[in-house]
Amino acid sequence: MVSKRRLSKSEGNESLTEDASTVDQIVFQKKLFQTLRKHPSYPKIIEEFIHGLESYIEDQDIFRNCLLSCERLQDEEASMSTSYSKSLIKLLLGIDILQPAIIKTLFEKLPEFLFESTNSDGINMPRLIISQLKWLDRVVDSKDLTTKIMQLISIAPVYLQHDFITSLPEIIGDSQHADVGKELSDLLTENTSLTVPILDVLSSLQLDPQLLSKVRQLVISKLSSVKLDDLPVIIKFILHSITATDALEVISELREKLDLQHCILPSQLQASQSKLKNKGRTSSSGNQENSSKDCVFLLFDVIKSAVRYEKTISEAWIKAIECIAPESEHKTFDLVMLLIIYSTNTQTKKYIERVLRNKIRSDCFQEQLLHSTFYIHYLVLKDVCPSILSLAQNLLHSLDQSIILFGSFLYKYAFKFFDTYCQQEVIAALVTHICSGNEAEVDIALDVLLELVVLNLSAMRLNAVFVKGILDYLDKLSPRQIRKLFYILSTMAFSKQHEGSSHIQDDMHLVVRKQLSSTIFKYKLIGIIGAVTMAGIMAADRSSSLTQGKADLTNEQYTQVTSLLQLVHSCSKQSPQASVLYYDEFANMIQGAKLAPKALEWVGQTIFNDFQDAFVVDLCAIPKDDYQFPVKALYGLEEYNSQDGIAINLLPLLFSQDFAEDEGRMASQEPDNKLVSPLCLAPCFRLLRHCVERQHNGNLEEIDGLLDCPILLTDLEPGGRQESMSVKERSFMCSLVYLTLNWFREVVNAFCQQTLPEMKGKVLTRLKHIVELQRILEKYLSGMPDCIPLLAIFHLETLDITSRTSTAVSAKIKKQEMTGGRKRKAGGNKTSSHDTLSKEDGSECDPTPSNQGQLEKEFKGKEEKTVSLQDYRCLFRELDMEVFSILHCGLVTKFILDTEMHTKVAEVVQLQPPELLFLLEDLSYKVENMLTPSVARRVLFLKSKGSQNIGLSNLQQRSSQEVAHCIVQLLTPMCNHLENINNYFQCLAAENHGIIGGPGMQVQEYHLMSSCYQRLLQIFHGLFAWSGFFQPANQNLLYSALEVLTNRLKPREPDQPLEELLSQSFHYLQNFHQSIPSFQSALYLIRLLMVILEKSTASQNKGKIASLARHFLCRVWPSEEKERSSIPNDQLHALLSIYLEHTDSVLKAIEEIAGVGVPELVNSSKDAFSSTFPTLTRHTFVIFFRVMMAELGKTVKGLQAGTASDSQQVHEEKLLYWNMAVRDFSILINLIKVFDSRPVLHACLKYGRLFVEVFLKQCMPLLDFSFRKHREDVLSLLETFQLNTRLLHHLCGHSKIHQDMKLTQHVPLLKKTLELLVCRVKAMLVLNNCREAFWLGNLKNRDLQGEEIISQNSQESTAEDESADDTSSQVSKSKASEHGEEDEASDGDKEQKSDENDDDSN
Repeated sequence: MVSKRRLSKSEGNESLTEDASTVDQIVFQKKLFQTLRKHPSYPKIIEEFIHGLESYIEDQDIFRNCLLSCERLQDEEASMSTSYSKSLIKLLLGIDILQPAIIKTLFEKLPEFLFESTNSDGINMPRLIISQLKWLDRVVDSKDLTTKIMQLISIAPVYLQHDFITSLPEIIGDSQHADVGKELSDLLTENTSLTVPILDVLSSLQLDPQLLSKVRQLVISKLSSVKLDDLPVIIKFILHSITATDALEVISELREKLDLQHCILPSQLQASQSKLKNKGRTSSSGNQENSSKDCVFLLFDVIKSAVRYEKTISEAWIKAIECIAPESEHKTFDLVMLLIIYSTNTQTKKYIERVLRNKIRSDCFQEQLLHSTFYIHYLVLKDVCPSILSLAQNLLHSLDQSIILFGSFLYKYAFKFFDTYCQQEVIAALVTHICSGNEAEVDIALDVLLELVVLNLSAMRLNAVFVKGILDYLDKLSPRQIRKLFYILSTMAFSKQHEGSSHIQDDMHLVVRKQLSSTIFKYKLIGIIGAVTMAGIMAADRSSSLTQGKADLTNEQYTQVTSLLQLVHSCSKQSPQASVLYYDEFANMIQGAKLAPKALEWVGQTIFNDFQDAFVVDLCAIPKDDYQFPVKALYGLEEYNSQDGIAINLLPLLFSQDFAEDEGRMASQEPDNKLVSPLCLAPCFRLLRHCVERQHNGNLEEIDGLLDCPILLTDLEPGGRQESMSVKERSFMCSLVYLTLNWFREVVNAFCQQTLPEMKGKVLTRLKHIVELQRILEKYLSGMPDCIPLLAIFHLETLDITSRTSTAVSAKIKKQEMTGGRKRKAGGNKTSSHDTLSKEDGSECDPTPSNQGQLEKEFKGKEEKTVSLQDYRCLFRELDMEVFSILHCGLVTKFILDTEMHTKVAEVVQLQPPELLFLLEDLSYKVENMLTPSVARRVLFLKSKGSQNIGLSNLQQRSSQEVAHCIVQLLTPMCNHLENINNYFQCLAAENHGIIGGPGMQVQEYHLMSSCYQRLLQIFHGLFAWSGFFQPANQNLLYSALEVLTNRLKPREPDQPLEELLSQSFHYLQNFHQSIPSFQSALYLIRLLMVILEKSTASQNKGKIASLARHFLCRVWPSEEKERSSIPNDQLHALLSIYLEHTDSVLKAIEEIAGVGVPELVNSSKDAFSSTFPTLTRHTFVIFFRVMMAELGKTVKGLQAGTASDSQQVHEEKLLYWNMAVRDFSILINLIKVFDSRPVLHACLKYGRLFVEVFLKQCMPLLDFSFRKHREDVLSLLETFQLNTRLLHHLCGHSKIHQDMKLTQHVPLLKKTLELLVCRVKAMLVLNNCREAFWLGNLKNRDLQGEEIISQNSQESTAEDESADDTSSQVSKSKASEHGEEDEASDGDKEQKSDENDDDSN
């Protein structure tokens, strides 16, 4: 013990004794130092002292005591008097004259203990010895100490190496950091097991950046092979060693090497997830799982700390992820890092959102990647749940459907993987979206809730109180959204797996009964939708393979369902509109859900009896004299005896409704003889046929008599009696035709899939009846433009459709009258179908007649007001997608069919052109609304929500994938029709050389075929332009579609690559270009080929697009007699733009059109066209001019500005390119002298300024360093361009003189650009030492023809100025090119002067 220890010295028989317990340690060190220093035999006394110490510590126990602190060796009372006591060795090391010898002694002593086990008291001697060297006040020989400890590390066991290395920062001095760092880096290369302690030490040392970079590179290269436990320290070192200059490079390499997806074992994840769900369960691998989990937490804590406090690291990490190429594979780690940085750094949120949006649009971040991210890192992401929900909320505000979908996935997986609190936050956020009023947000939020109900019903029921709150906002939801909401609530309330949900049931019954009993029609409709949806869930067939199909409703459940449906029926029967909605909702529910047998049987029997009692009568009971119109049984498909058969009782029902007496004839009828509104005929039949289909597995034999039975009507053809009818009678006939039309549409919906030839023939006959009735309805509506038949479908969006439709149709009729009146005055009895229709139809590429009735009127030349039934689309019953299976029937042209229709041969009636056009028009409308992105569709400003898709309520219950799949199934018959129509036009061209002639029937048929051709191409384009094909889940559907087209050329070959399929499909469609009948069809064909080309990586077909577009521009298109053009301006604009965008040389193409086609037009007669480009007429010149000016500016803008470092050849090529561009610009600008209409001048001002701006930015830098080497070329270029700018100046003067606001709004910007050009030319001259050549003059105001404009304060200009101006271009080029610059400069200054003059004159 030190208190009892005596330290002896042999020299001089002196003995030095000190009681360390009674003397302060600092005093002890000082006295010992002074004693040794003043000793007569100093410095030899040092050696003797050390020798004595070595002898004294030979005993291990004594040595251990010397290493332990004095405090541990004192008794309790003594130890309370001092706060800290050093060991004896530590005290001796604090004496400078003893330190080197003591260190030597310790390092000589230390190897004795390297391989010994720990003592019984738990003290490890090597660690204790090394600890003596820590935190010394002064190191006498730090280099020697460093050398000794590094040697010791090299021979020590691994477990001691770890301790020795981690002790280095506490032992060595700052001067040795570099040497230690180098040696540790070498050791790191040799021994990877010491990576963690070495990196930990290197992080604490002050090292050279180059050395750190070298070590960091070494560590990153071995990152993929390190253990998960070592990752936190390694990542910390890498991140702390990053500098601003190398941050992006290091982070990019780090994310590439670090793959946490393989570091975290899936088995561990599953075990940890099950452990969260079953907290009481334990496993033998629990410690390992906890260790791995802790390591992951530590790792992300390190990363979070780095990105939170180091802006450089966070920005570099985002940039590294942003720079990943789309074709490269993204990792779950990328997504986790974006979410972590989003939560820790508020300043980068907008940046991260932009990166995420771009990645989502390019399909780099897909659902599978997001699922894997949550599955692997859910424990880490749970801590940033609020930020994830905030991000999801922002993504849902986007207009891009793919971004909205990704935001919904964030909600979905946050609910799936996070705890109860986070789930509650997810539901609250979704409810907020639903109540926001934004239709897109409401739809996607409800879809997410639907998925969550299926995913985890028990968790959803815990949050039912949030979802029930949406019931207060029902009036802001659409029918489809209300249906989804009630489906969600009903599933939570009536699911058998989870009892005890009576509170949800009670609330729903309360809301439904309240809505049904409302006197406000809107709320009654909401109640009907909710009640029917509830009934569908309550009566759902829950039988499965386990129950062997025996499960059915209990008596109590059966009673609840039937009573609810009876309540809905009783509440809706007072209103025909409510009844229609009830029947339609019920039919859709039965079609989409499988009801329990008992409920289905009750529904089927009830609706069968109701329909039969309300709408079916015996032929023998037809009334004769009770009505103003003679009642006849029409449109029967079979001959019946007068006493046999049934009929649809339509006219009596409608007459009783419309012609009831004022006294209340309807109200006074007997209760047993209540009449049902004829509006319910088609909806009730739809419900009946769906019930029969469900009960008999698609067999409709029980009701097939309704297909061919007649209808009680009167003569529908108006003939000449329409003039003598009263307004009420006309309205009655119009409604009668309309109801008959809708009945036939529902009949076709019902029986279109029947396979018997006899049934198919009857369906085709009914289709023919539909076309005939549409023609008759058009006649009635043309005489009564304000008469709008009652709606066929009732939803919340259609409540105001009547008023809007009436207003729109009336406006169009008035417009037709005005247009027709002008035409009659100008040209007698001639009609212009194309002009009239193009004005009527606001949709792009759709100016063709919509049906046969219109065509007959137009080509007979009657002066009637025409009505397009496209305006009344919302009034007709919707055709199901299954109806288009009729397209599998062949196509026979009208004149051939007429010769066969009267024969008695029993054969299946084939599809005729009018019926084919009817089907294709409806199918193209469906494709446009379901497969075309909403952002690509034209939506009128302030148009009410839902009005775009009126008439597609049934189709909208299907996904776009289902619709695309249906259309792919129809590709084969559509290809057949396309080829047949193509053959028709080929034969017609061969016979008549492409000239339309002959009797009117043939002309009508020509246009029917042309319209069918266009609709087919429109459907093809809509299908292949569908954005869903880019999703991996729909790749097989794309393959199937392309295989159909490819197989038309050659026999089926299995497993063809995508590029081959695209190439063959392109070739197949390209073959149709020779016989395209109309310009509109040609444009659709071009666009279809472009869509096919976009999906291919090969670019060899790009030239084919340009060639095809040029072929269509150079073709003479058929037009009506005395018509200026049959080509709509917007379509010509689109085709010309496609040609210039895809041609190899835009400048040559523009020069050809402007230099060849336009002069041909100028030299021709007034109504003629260019012989090279027949589509170029005086009427269409403005379109050509506008497109050429726009494409010229776009082309030169894409040319990179030259730099002085470019080669001489590059300079010459770019100078040549600009010479061609300026020459084209000059040709176009000078055309305004011939074509000076207002649109041409407007395009010249607008695009002329843009060209000058590009010339300033792109061409002037090139001229700066090309001026000396290519002086003559630059001079020629500027002389040409100077003439163009002078003409632009004249155009500015012309605009001001005529005070045309549309033109003058471009003048200030153009003048400013021309002034900048003057300054830029001067700068170029200064750069090339030609400043003295720059001079300023005045430029006179002139009009487009060059005549001087005389203003009130006309400026005075000398003859010398004028002569200099006129002769500038003839200056000798050998003298100096600056004269060319003089003109440019003078031009600009004159512009300034004249501008001031114009302002004064005004």
